[in-house]
Amino acid sequence: MTTVARLVLGGVLIVAGALKIGNPADSVVAVKAYQLLPESVAIAVGYALPIVEIVVGVLLVVGLLTRVAAVIAALLMFAFVFGIAWAWAHGLRIDCGCFGGGGQLGAGQEPTYLLDILRDFGLVLLGAWTVRFPPGRFALDGALGLGGDNGVDEGEDEQ
Repeated sequence: MTTVARLVLGGVLIVAGALKIGNPADSVVAVKAYQLLPESVAIAVGYALPIVEIVVGVLLVVGLLTRVAAVIAALLMFAFVFGIAWAWAHGLRIDCGCFGGGGQLGAGQEPTYLLDILRDFGLVLLGAWTVRFPPGRFALDGALGLGGDNGVDEGEDEQ
């Protein structure tokens, strides 16, 4: 189960980061649209976020430093849940920018805040699961002796 959790979470992060990294200016626009951070911080976050998403996603997919990566991923997802809830509560009409794009919605477009929050909270839970349980059979942590366990999910036989 942990292998599936880290692969899904890592895959989502890699896709999200990859869709943003080619046009970092859009990522900056998306972060600014939340009106949560001072402009200089929003700019830095907008440029750094795709890189962080890709790096953490790759670490999760290969199972290297899995628990550290899962903590970072879960905190990122929780920050996204908070940001989307903030935008919704403050009546902002924005695209979350989760998979590229972002910023103010055009005429006739409706925000999808509830779906975005549910998706991201589900990813928070996958991160928490990955922190709690061994990284799984196909994780580099187990092969390198970094996981503190034998690399097998709980309940699985070693054979």
